[in-house]
Amino acid sequence: MTASYETISTRMDGNVLSATFSAPPINLIGPEVVRDLVGLLDELSQPASARVVVFDSADRDFFFPHVDMTKVAEYTAEAAKAGGPGDASLGMLFRKLSQVPAVTIAKLRGRARGAGSEFLLACDMRFASRENALLGQLEVGVGAPPGAGAIQHLTRLLGRGRAMEAVLTSADFDADLAERYGWVNRAVPDAELDEFVAGIAARIGGFPRDALIATKSAINAISLPTPADVRADAALFQQLVRGEGAQQRTAELFKRGFQTRGRTELELGDALGELKPAD
Repeated sequence: MTASYETISTRMDGNVLSATFSAPPINLIGPEVVRDLVGLLDELSQPASARVVVFDSADRDFFFPHVDMTKVAEYTAEAAKAGGPGDASLGMLFRKLSQVPAVTIAKLRGRARGAGSEFLLACDMRFASRENALLGQLEVGVGAPPGAGAIQHLTRLLGRGRAMEAVLTSADFDADLAERYGWVNRAVPDAELDEFVAGIAARIGGFPRDALIATKSAINAISLPTPADVRADAALFQQLVRGEGAQQRTAELFKRGFQTRGRTELELGDALGELKPAD
């Protein structure tokens, strides 16, 4: 790897790249994170790139809690640089993540909600700390459907009924329940997570690159949503998240400490359920 990034620190170990996100105070997905991710995906698309990438977070409480709701236009503009103005969405950026010619593994500690969960879903595999991982899709609780892949991926992974539960409740799912539902590959005791993921990454990284890429491409051809489906989800999210209902509920969350390091973010699933019922 040759580039340096503001919010991602990278380290190569053989054929495995470790990429750690750090965007204080709570690792929101904002323009800086998206800009760096666009650059990293460009590097990973090169022929001599890493065979395996392990993504994690420097913040043990927050992997990616969600997008920065105060900078939607800015991060969308950065996402457009990955595919052009016609694909100005996190959904299409995350689809590019799913297609890079490297095996991508997410190592989850802390909270991954909304687009944070959708980032993980775009990775090839997900392993979560049993004691310290939460996943959730907060969007419906705010007033919009998920727009960056959750509907597509969770329906395929969890099945219709469990996808409905995960998305429509906007609740938090701990690692054990996420594993049982299929949201993550495995829940692993926190003390064993680093060694476990490193072992899988090193094993895969020792296999022939052509076989890895060909196999990933074949599985993607069966399992990935079409670009048209991703664009449709993104358009609906962007339409409804700007609506009066979503704006009112977001404003109420900000009054309660949204996007700060406090109870509202730590227990966001509960906080969404405490909002005044929508008309």
